[in-house]
Amino acid sequence: MSIQMKSAENAFSKTFASILVPAAYVMALVIYMFLLCSSGNFEGADKLPSPSVMERFGGSAYGSAHPSGYLGTIYKGGFIVPILMAMMIIVVAVCIERFLTISMAKGSGDLDTLVRNVQSNLNKGSIDEAISACDKNKGAVGNVIRAGLVKYRLMESDTHLAKDQKVMAIQKEIEEATSLELPMLERNLVLLATITSVGTLVALLGTVLGMIRAFRALANAGAPDAVALSTGISEALINTALGISTSAVAIVFYNIFTSQIDSMTYRIDEAGFSIAQTYAEKH
Repeated sequence: MSIQMKSAENAFSKTFASILVPAAYVMALVIYMFLLCSSGNFEGADKLPSPSVMERFGGSAYGSAHPSGYLGTIYKGGFIVPILMAMMIIVVAVCIERFLTISMAKGSGDLDTLVRNVQSNLNKGSIDEAISACDKNKGAVGNVIRAGLVKYRLMESDTHLAKDQKVMAIQKEIEEATSLELPMLERNLVLLATITSVGTLVALLGTVLGMIRAFRALANAGAPDAVALSTGISEALINTALGISTSAVAIVFYNIFTSQIDSMTYRIDEAGFSIAQTYAEKH
């Protein structure tokens, strides 16, 4: 992969992260204020005056109307809901982006088969065939192994360096190729790691605010305000559900992606060791 293509990928990755967060919040806000706050989601809302923008944002629109479905119930979660929805949108977008990036990095074919082919060709002295197998892979692992094989072939024709220096040169070439190829795989995973913790805390904040509203309704003189009580409880439960589900999805996919990256790193280390060890044994 050329340096220009890698620069383009890095630029896209940085731009993706900087645009995603505000775009996700705007999208979540639009969904919250216009889809969830639709009059069709509340009983008798058509007889009430149309809510203002601030009422829609604050979760107080159609305050005296009961939700007629799940969308209206989610809206009653309050202004914390669009924040949690934005986090879920970010998680989904990052998962899709990382899945595509890691799939491209793996290349075509099975990585274990690639490593075995390289080891077999090295043992037979068929460096060109091993390089050809890496070219067919068209992934980050293949690129790293190919760089080591090219250095292997170059060291065979070098008459100035000692054997230990040649082995070290091969190992250094593989390390440099690895440092060039693999860091981009972990980019944007920090968003998933952050949301794993922050999503739960934001949900807890929404839960506390909802319980405050519920206890305030119970503390009213005379009969408790049933509408305010139900609204407060809904706010607490909705935020809890959204926050836990968002954090759960984030941590599951974070672990999946990091496991895949670790697996790729292991295969690179295995192939790199084989290349250096084979050279040391045959020369």
